[in-house]
Amino acid sequence: MKNSILNDLKRLFLVIIGGLVLAVDFNVFVYSANLFPGGFSGLAVLIQVVFQKYFNINIPFSVLVYAFNAVPVVVGFKFIGKKFTIFSVIMIVVSGFFTDILRGVEALHVTQDILLCSVFGGMLCAVSICLCLFAESSSGGTDFIAIYVSERTGKSAWNWILAFNSLILLTAGFLMGWDKALYSIIFQYVSTVTINLLYKKYSKTTLLIITDKPDEIFEVILFLTNHTATVFEGKGQFSGNKHYLLYCVVSSSESGSLERAIRIKDQNAFINVIKSKEIVGRFFRTMPD
Repeated sequence: MKNSILNDLKRLFLVIIGGLVLAVDFNVFVYSANLFPGGFSGLAVLIQVVFQKYFNINIPFSVLVYAFNAVPVVVGFKFIGKKFTIFSVIMIVVSGFFTDILRGVEALHVTQDILLCSVFGGMLCAVSICLCLFAESSSGGTDFIAIYVSERTGKSAWNWILAFNSLILLTAGFLMGWDKALYSIIFQYVSTVTINLLYKKYSKTTLLIITDKPDEIFEVILFLTNHTATVFEGKGQFSGNKHYLLYCVVSSSESGSLERAIRIKDQNAFINVIKSKEIVGRFFRTMPD
């Protein structure tokens, strides 16, 4: 019970920080360079700009984002997980609220160089999203879809989100100019690449472990990752001694801690770590709660 409360508090802290980071990102980079981040946030920014330019009407960012996320939130509650969705809603509320609050803060307008805004804005956006992912939540909108697809298939959906966002940005190109739309695609590309670098849950790593303690090593693998392993009996060609080879596939985010635990159990273990391009077959995954 105590651990559950502490874990929830940690998740709450991460999503609040993630929301604040996203709000700062929008006000420092996105609005300063007139970028369109893509997804529901990008659609909200596009509507803001169009209504301001053609009708002289200011629509709060939060109102649009809250409206767009109504359906994805229902999908999250039904198909992904209640806590996951609740923390995602907190992220959406915090980011939307503070994006509007910080809009008039001149100190946040550090540069209007569109290339700098595209690159560093994309990186900061990715940091915000990764904070949410580390908290087992999302920043809402298309992220709900990406998480759902990734959890069901075990494959990263961020590249598909990039393609979807690029299609949305075509509209911005027609209405607001192609230079802004093209730089916004750079923003999204940098964001997607950064997410793939920082968040490793859906990347797979294959471990080949040569040991004389197969049972102890298997217990470590099962305890830390909930994955099993295949054990082969072999012989060292030079020494002639009998050894055991354990073959297992784990999430890349788990491989580091697993390697350290294996070394504690068997200091003489030989571990070969291989990045897996694709896994076909059954691979255990837990859905967010």
